[in-house]
Amino acid sequence: MLRLLKFILLLIIVIGASVGATMWFTSRDSAPGAPAAAQTAGQAAQVTPPVVPSPIFAELDPFTVTLYGETRNRILYTAITLRLGDEASRKQITDYMPEVRDRILKVLSAQQLPLIQTPEGRQALADALKATLARPFAAQLPGPQVADVLFTAFVVQ
Repeated sequence: MLRLLKFILLLIIVIGASVGATMWFTSRDSAPGAPAAAQTAGQAAQVTPPVVPSPIFAELDPFTVTLYGETRNRILYTAITLRLGDEASRKQITDYMPEVRDRILKVLSAQQLPLIQTPEGRQALADALKATLARPFAAQLPGPQVADVLFTAFVVQ
């Protein structure tokens, strides 16, 4: 019976020591006067990821151009989607769509066939289109914010 009483007393001391140590470590990390639960809630609020704005896309009708080669001509069929920086840029692209399509057709028809068949050539074409479309459509307006030019279809036949 004495052995059982010693075991229970030892168990109570170990449990008390662990609870005391836990309270000491959590109170040491918290700010003076602030409960540990309030600090944990504050840390959870800081950890939440920032709100990412939804992307703004402008899908254009497909383009078909003739690429003139040394031996024979080829047809390029491509569908393009523009990723824009803001809603004002989407409205500007929509309002000036005939000029947008004209600029894109001029850049596409000036391409060389061997160049656009490589990934580097397609990236250079996307960069050229982005630079062309970023120019202002009217003297009073800033150019649209074109973040990226995405090829959703790209066929050379």
